[in-house]
Amino acid sequence: METIIVQDTDKNILEVLTLALELENFTVYPLQDCEANFLELIDKARPHVVMLDFRIDGKKCMEILQTIKKKYPTLPVIAMSCNNNINTVALAKGFDGYIEKPFDFDLLYRILRKHISKLAVQYRHEKAD
Repeated sequence: METIIVQDTDKNILEVLTLALELENFTVYPLQDCEANFLELIDKARPHVVMLDFRIDGKKCMEILQTIKKKYPTLPVIAMSCNNNINTVALAKGFDGYIEKPFDFDLLYRILRKHISKLAVQYRHEKAD
């Protein structure tokens, strides 16, 4: 079963997103807190994808992204936002992908599975080397 860490500051969005992902058989570690120790949770949960709430200026989200990518450069990190420019901002800032709010759950599942598949291929190539 694939594991996903989901961080969103809106409790209601986090609950709906967690339920939707669990219904698709993902193991979900939901976080409302931006101050959580993400590296510790990643070490424990070994997620396939991390999803971060990219709010307004995205400053805290960017700090978390940089911390994660420094230790886990191949771990996919997806930005979630209702910002109308998230499609250009997310990739320019170093995210592996993005999903717009409100969510299109079918699109969300496709994006997650695409990144999980890429990660599996990377691990196979690393083991072969």
